[in-house]
Amino acid sequence: MERIHARTTVSITELKKNPTQIINDLNGEPVAVLNHNRPTAYLVPAAFFEQMMEQLDDIDLIRIIKERAAEPSVKVSIDDL
Repeated sequence: MERIHARTTVSITELKKNPTQIINDLNGEPVAVLNHNRPTAYLVPAAFFEQMMEQLDDIDLIRIIKERAAEPSVKVSIDDL
């Protein structure tokens, strides 16, 4: 049995019948799309996806900062900028 990472599920058949209604009923939450009772995709509102992408970008930036923290620094005068 696979773990489902959403509170709500919908079958592919249900999704085909009325995708607009399902999207409208999301209430900002993801929906797991099931095929033969197994998750095959997740349907998320655009705002949720955009927020998720921003968080992934932040995680990547944190990784870069940690990698560069040990590098030697270079002193720069404000007047040189």
